[in-house]
Amino acid sequence: MAECLFCNMGSGQTPVAKLHDDEQVFAIRDIHPRAPVHFMVIPKEHIPAAVDITEEHGPLLAHLIGVANKLAQEEGIADRGYRLALNVREYGGQTIYHLHLHVLGGRRLGPEG
Repeated sequence: MAECLFCNMGSGQTPVAKLHDDEQVFAIRDIHPRAPVHFMVIPKEHIPAAVDITEEHGPLLAHLIGVANKLAQEEGIADRGYRLALNVREYGGQTIYHLHLHVLGGRRLGPEG
């Protein structure tokens, strides 16, 4: 998808500093962090939102979370805890319609909603 920011980042068309990059996913820091540590793990496959996930995406989702956990360890937030969040559509706070997993930590996080 030529008009998708995350597709362009994943393909290298739009240069961005990546925390992680492999054949399936990449990770970048959020440009508007909500916690001392805030990054996103993003599949290279264009999936608009979590409601578009099918059973066939199971291995991709497992890899997405595995990368998030690995990076949380590297960022020093794994031992005390962190939040994994998927924003879904407008009312869920999704602003870019390409699935992305937010990882937030580095301080005590309060309840959401």
